[in-house]
Amino acid sequence: QLHLTMSEKNELTKSLEMVQKELEEKESEMKREITEYKDRLLQAEKEHQDALTEVNRKNEVEIEACQDKVNALQHFISSQKLEIEHLKSNKEELNNSLKEANQTLGELLKIKVR
Repeated sequence: QLHLTMSEKNELTKSLEMVQKELEEKESEMKREITEYKDRLLQAEKEHQDALTEVNRKNEVEIEACQDKVNALQHFISSQKLEIEHLKSNKEELNNSLKEANQTLGELLKIKVR
């Protein structure tokens, strides 16, 4: 009876050791997989951050180009407004000169008729 019990105990001990070894192997495998997933996650995050950085850089360049265009257009509009004001002033001067010339012509015609 004792021999049988000792034999069962040895078998159970071996079985327990095998189960523990399997568990340790599985734990080791899971730790390896976790490390692998973490590495992949870090790589994906780095690639994502690099892509964001590149997109932001391109957007900044584009925004700067658009701002330059806006500034150039604003400058162009300002110069066109000045030109319009100058032309209006010239028109007014020409109209005044024309009125004076017509008055002078009218006076000369009156003098000529007399």
